Order: sequence, then structure tokens, then C-alpha cells
Amino acid sequence: MKAMILAAGVGSRLDPLTRNLPKPMVPIVNKPVMEHIVELLARNGFSKIMVNLHYLGDQIENYFGDGSRWGVKIHYSKEDRLWGDAGSVKRCEQFFDSTFIVIGGDDLADMDLRRLVKQHREHKALCTIALSLVDDPTEYGIVLINERGKITRFLEKPKGEIIFSNTANTGVYVLEPEIFDLIPKGTFYGFGNDVFPLLLEQKCRFYGCLTSSYWRDVGNLKQYQETHSDALQGRVNVKFPLPEVKKYVWMGSNVAIDPTAEIGYPVVIGNNCRIEKNAKVLANSVLGDNCVVEEDAVVQESILWSGARVMKHTMLERCVVGTECQVKSNAAVFDGVIVDPARG
Repeated sequence: MKAMILAAGVGSRLDPLTRNLPKPMVPIVNKPVMEHIVELLARNGFSKIMVNLHYLGDQIENYFGDGSRWGVKIHYSKEDRLWGDAGSVKRCEQFFDSTFIVIGGDDLADMDLRRLVKQHREHKALCTIALSLVDDPTEYGIVLINERGKITRFLEKPKGEIIFSNTANTGVYVLEPEIFDLIPKGTFYGFGNDVFPLLLEQKCRFYGCLTSSYWRDVGNLKQYQETHSDALQGRVNVKFPLPEVKKYVWMGSNVAIDPTAEIGYPVVIGNNCRIEKNAKVLANSVLGDNCVVEEDAVVQESILWSGARVMKHTMLERCVVGTECQVKSNAAVFDGVIVDPARG
């Protein structure tokens, strides 16, 4: 089966982390979030994948190449400007010749995509959306479905008293090629704002499949941190890139930990890291490759990207530290994002 990963967006809600990194390349437990999606697709039998690129797209193409490392074949659609999610899929119309899936390159999920496709086919649907219950519906499209699973109402990112449901569109769609008849060529076009209202208006076979599987949009800093916590706590089935050396401690090779240092759990410590005298790496922390936690520094509930250094007598809590950044000595930082403006 074929799939399309949407990977062209700017990722402004994760700024400043995405100033020099496309959002699909933002690491979740030391792997780009899009890599987790590629692995999900491969596990579910999707062997041919189209990826649309725009913002810093070369980084995505350079990392994933032809996809052979994951047992899939990846093709790329390079966009000169943003076309909207439906407009981007329309530009790849010739690639899809049967039932296919569309999924976001900045989502983390462990859905049973085969079940989703099976239900789509049983309903003889033109479009099926994977649905999830959410606490804050204002960030998503919301739907009402009848007892047969048919969608009877859809509203993109509702506000205030308009909210009529907490059943949210996950951005995972199963589609038939006939959907292209509803998407105009050469124009910005969205599924939520344009295609789905048209499906309802024309009374097309438009269904929703409520899933209890894990799904989260890694949309903003809070969601990014929560996604890490979910992965570390085992709430989502993802493949860690490092071995679990003891329960809830994943560690790479060539890691130097001083005997006086304290390592909590769950934690991830990448390759070639150094944790110095009396330093502490405590619960729900992730260290990328080549990180250094200097003497008497404390890292708790924080994410360090590769090459980050936390200097002496410094405390970090609920922070994200960008690639190659240094956090100066004798600082205490809570709920912060630390990036090097020179790299932006």
C-alpha cells in the first residue's frame, strides 16, 4: 500500500526550535519524529511513501534518502510554496492508484493502520478519518458521527460556544483516488477547511473511526515535552534507538558516568555522553548524542539535543536545550527553551 507523509510546514508553533530544523526532524527520544511515522507505516505494510517538502526540506531528504534503511521506498514532492495539505496531495495525484493513507510528519502515533483501512473498505468509503478524544478541541477539527460511524458534522478548529464535540480529527486519512475529483489543481486547498465540508455537502461516503490508540500532534513546546514523557513512560509504542541497559534506562555506547553521579529513571542517554562528578540526570530526561552534564549540574524533566552542554552548578527543569548549546554555570532555568541564535 501507498502513503503520503505531510512534511512541508514551517512548524512555527515550535519556534525557536524549528528555526534551523524542519519540524518532522525534531527529535523524540533521539530520533526524528518523522522516523517514528515511517516505522509505523512500515509495520503496517505501507511500503511506498510520498513525502512533500518545502521548509528546510533538504534536511529531511538527506536523512531519509530512498527509505531503504526502513524497508520502504520513499519518493519526494518538492514544493516551491505551501499548497495546503489537500493541495499537496493533489500535486501527487499520479502516484496514487488505489486506497492510500495520508499522515502528518510531525505526529506521534501507534495506530493500527490496517484496521483503519479495513474499516474504510467495509464502509466503501471515499474518505475515512481516524478520530481521537482530546481535552482541548480548539486546536483540531471536531466531528460528530452517527451510530454507523458516518460523519454528520465537521468543524475546523472551533472557538468558544461553537464547540460541539471533543472527538478530534487526528490528520490520519484513508482515501480513495476519486478524492482528487474534489480537489482543484494548482491552488491552496485544505482538507479541514475545504474538502471535508464538500464531502458533507455532496453527501459522500465520509466516515470516522474512533481509535483508543496513542496519537499526539507534536505541535507546540508543551506537547513536545509531553510526547517525550509518554514515550518514556511506555504510553506509546515506539522503537527506541538505544538499548535498555536496565529498567527504564536507555543508554548508548561510549558513555562516561562518574561514580558519584546520580541517574534517575526513566531516562535516555545518547552515545558519547559524559556525566561528571556529583551531576544528576533525573526522571523524564533525554540526552542526545555527545552531551555533557558537568560537575554538580542537575537535569530533570528536560530534553538535551545532540552536543548540548550543561555547565557546572546549573539546574535545568522542564527545559529543552538545542543542538550544540551551552547552558552557563550557576544558572537555574525552569520551563525554558535554550537555543543558540547564531545557529538560527
